[in-house]
Amino acid sequence: MRFASPVLLLLGPLGAFAAEPAPIHWKKTVIDRAFRSEGVAIADVNRDGKTDILVGDVWYEAPTWRVHRIRPGKDDYRQGDANVYSRCFNCWADDINADGWPDLIVVSFPGEACHWYENPRGQPGDWKQHEIWHSACNETPLYADLFGTGRRVLVMGWQPKGKLREGQMAWFAPGPDPTQPWQMHPISEPSRPGQPVPGTFRYDHGLGIGDLNGDGRNDVIVTAGWWEQPARDEGKPWTFHPANLGEPCADMFTYDLDGDGLADVISSSAHNYGIWWHQQRRSPAGQVTFVKHTLFPKLFSQSHALHCVDINGDGLKDLVTGKRWWAHGPKGDVAPNDPAVLYWFEATKGSDGMVRFVPHLIDDDSGIGTQFVVADFNGDRLPDVVISNKKGVFVFEQRRGP
Repeated sequence: MRFASPVLLLLGPLGAFAAEPAPIHWKKTVIDRAFRSEGVAIADVNRDGKTDILVGDVWYEAPTWRVHRIRPGKDDYRQGDANVYSRCFNCWADDINADGWPDLIVVSFPGEACHWYENPRGQPGDWKQHEIWHSACNETPLYADLFGTGRRVLVMGWQPKGKLREGQMAWFAPGPDPTQPWQMHPISEPSRPGQPVPGTFRYDHGLGIGDLNGDGRNDVIVTAGWWEQPARDEGKPWTFHPANLGEPCADMFTYDLDGDGLADVISSSAHNYGIWWHQQRRSPAGQVTFVKHTLFPKLFSQSHALHCVDINGDGLKDLVTGKRWWAHGPKGDVAPNDPAVLYWFEATKGSDGMVRFVPHLIDDDSGIGTQFVVADFNGDRLPDVVISNKKGVFVFEQRRGP
């Protein structure tokens, strides 16, 4: 179904454009007002047919949202403190040990070890912790279907122990025994002193996957360029193509916005203003360059996570992002105390073949974390949004109609 583009209004306090209510609207449910985490996952934890929410230390049981502990937390069930950092920057649910029960992957803090937690299959007590790897770097690690096989792998940078000026980009998957550290598969060459590998340090910003060269295989993208996925995985580093793909950002997506058949790159600023697309251009000799275009220069700041997904079912991928409120506290970064907004950006295609985005405000008192979920939460086949951050834990269920 296609919806008419709404009229844009200028909002004085935000100093930016926002949209009138769209035919799509959202039911907001506040799950918890405590600061639990900056990442969130969803799964049917207890296999009762209802979708639950997981935020690292705890999980919320649908439909009453009763809290259950996964691992010891700094406050257990007390209110979180929005002036400190969480111990869950990213998390994803998956059945790691193939026992039919969803487990939880957690990246605790950039640069530290990441783990997976084994679902106790309905039994009480903390979930058993297993280390995946001793170092998880880049603030946007990905758990994604890198190879188009339907099987997700963990894509991230990592650093050798005690070598904070060296790093390597890699993908990780469990070996025969998933309780042991996962198998590391190189994407980049290992760095050497004075030769850092871009995107592989603990606080680096910007990481994505997508087919940049049109060969049908997903490449791995950072702000300084991209690694080309080979036709066959032989356990060797992939070829790196240097490119200027903008400022420090969050998730990066490939998207042909200008209709020329070449994949462009969309990204958003983690700690400043900006949502951008980088237009791919090729010379007659085949040289590739990228031209930066700003989509929304000062709509809001600190869009530390981004999704590119079809929200309204029209076949075009839309964008979903918002403000990571108080990323570094009430005095850090740019405009930290502005409203914690959440937006979806409707993609429209003109007669010139160009994709443009129309912003729709979902909420102004929630925002995003460093990773969030866009998926069908309630089984109605419409994408919903699930978030955990310094404002709390929220579900936004998509509704249609007036």
